[in-house]
Amino acid sequence: MRKKLDRDMVLDMVRGFQPACIVIAAAELDAFTILSARPMAAATLARRIKGDVRAVTILLDALAAIGFLHKAVRAEPVYSVPKAVAEILAEGGSRCMLGMVRHLGNCLRGWSQLGAAVLSGKPARRRPSVLGADGDLASFIRAMHEISGPLAMPLVADLGKLKFTHVLDLGGASGTWTQAFLQLYPEACATIMDRPEVIPMAKRLMKKARLADRVRLFPGDFMKNTLPKGADLAWVSAIVHQNSRAQNRRLFAKVFSALEPGGLILIRDVVVDASRTRPEAGALFAVNMLVNTPGGGTFTFNELRDDLSIAGFSKIRFLRRGQAMDSVVCATKSAEGPGA
Repeated sequence: MRKKLDRDMVLDMVRGFQPACIVIAAAELDAFTILSARPMAAATLARRIKGDVRAVTILLDALAAIGFLHKAVRAEPVYSVPKAVAEILAEGGSRCMLGMVRHLGNCLRGWSQLGAAVLSGKPARRRPSVLGADGDLASFIRAMHEISGPLAMPLVADLGKLKFTHVLDLGGASGTWTQAFLQLYPEACATIMDRPEVIPMAKRLMKKARLADRVRLFPGDFMKNTLPKGADLAWVSAIVHQNSRAQNRRLFAKVFSALEPGGLILIRDVVVDASRTRPEAGALFAVNMLVNTPGGGTFTFNELRDDLSIAGFSKIRFLRRGQAMDSVVCATKSAEGPGA
């Protein structure tokens, strides 16, 4: 431990779920967006969100207590959103992270079942938020864009000069990483492969970024369906942690089969050291995979190297070592080998 623990420190840490739940609930109910448009009383907000007045009042008072709202005490108290909070938690905010906060709420529902997951070895039961299953999927895709958007361009640039003409972005979601690759490599084209319900999100971003004519959208499940051929670079971003090692070997073999000879696979993910305790974010993220997937986790470089080698890849190396979801492992398809 970095600090000597005492009782208060332990209890403060364990109580950390309380403010998290308060902020997440307000984000799911879109209270920050509504109140940033105009201040209002609890009863008015309750009518807007079809909520219980007593319950809404308690939530708003708690948000005011932790500094996420301002409460003007009058005959009927009125609540408003400080500018700094609105920038992050209101729709249209300049630094909006609404999708990520809602996604973390979905993660929290799984983490609350951690003890049962440890005993059973099985993921937690999925329970949708007040947004419903479709809303939760939209929150996840949006969260990935909010997190990856500021990271994508500098991270891809940090990989050095890559030689490719066509990038296959597996599980490309809204296309955040494809956008970065194509803007840095103006002569290249891309294929985004993701589930059919996600493809419209990618279509919108590619059109907004004026990249639609350089991108093919390929609906499908990359673990079940045949991968599109023709790419000489496969971008496998934040995927391997969702899988078991056996699943990753199958995925790497499919990528090997789809890539052009001499093509590269780049894997962006958390990569832990041999102790599996560093980086700390990797150890914690493994818990997230325990409660959310049947066999996922975080892996060491040696494990990824062995699994890539079994699939036929060579010249396996780190291109970038990070402390979170920003390590990149590279491997080459130097000759034909195992197929999918």
